[in-house]
Amino acid sequence: MGTPGEGLGRCSHALIRGVPQSLASGEGAGAGLPALDLAKAQREHGVLGGKLRQRLGLQLLELPPEESLPLGPLLGDTAVIQGDTALIARPWSSARRPEVDGVRQALQDLGLRIVEMGDENATLDGTDVLFTGREFFVGLSKWTNHRGAEIVADTFRDFAVSTVPVSGPCHLRSICGMGGPRTVVAGSSDAAQKAVRAMAALTDHPYASLTLPDDAAADCLFLRPGLPGAPPFLLHRGGGDLPNSQEALQKLSDVTLVPVSCSELEKAGAGLSSLCLVLSTRPHS
Repeated sequence: MGTPGEGLGRCSHALIRGVPQSLASGEGAGAGLPALDLAKAQREHGVLGGKLRQRLGLQLLELPPEESLPLGPLLGDTAVIQGDTALIARPWSSARRPEVDGVRQALQDLGLRIVEMGDENATLDGTDVLFTGREFFVGLSKWTNHRGAEIVADTFRDFAVSTVPVSGPCHLRSICGMGGPRTVVAGSSDAAQKAVRAMAALTDHPYASLTLPDDAAADCLFLRPGLPGAPPFLLHRGGGDLPNSQEALQKLSDVTLVPVSCSELEKAGAGLSSLCLVLSTRPHS
């Protein structure tokens, strides 16, 4: 087989969902989150969509905001996509489960093969699943349990699937990510470093690692756009959000860095990778 990262295929489409007014009120699906500046959150979301479309050359599909789904913009939690298969997640929070309906329909319309979890004992947030290009790591966290991880393994049988304990309120991808085709990036917290050590002990593939001062800086997206000759990109939190991590990110010399901000959306629990779903193969027409 090829080198790590080859399975991180060239992307063609990105899916996002608009920011509803209910998110700004702090409703947060009953989570009691702090109120946020709606206009700023919508600007951040708009800039993210613009970077995906214009800078990365992806076809952007935007679901409309739904007031009944205050956390709807965090649609990275709703599905795990690899190739032409989309596993529809089952969020830990029952209040968030209706979020999957619009995402399921959009992915179905794009021609992806839809897999349902179908087990009421399973919980899975998509941002607990990290795909390296050669294998999956599934974070066992407050949000995702063993049964959820087993369904990931059953769905993507062509890849090894390993589980990684995640402590505290984090998702795996909020503290670890792929900074390139062969590089795992992680925050400096104990939870992040424990997760990286667990991944290293479980894998048969040689990944370089890079520690970033901020955990949130590791919540990034390594993307290979579908444009001919286009270099790989790393969509990451910029200096306005996380100034302490920018120098370390410059060490990722094999990617083009594309900074964005989500400091206001972060107040609602959003990490960068939770704000979009990227299709790594061209869906069927």
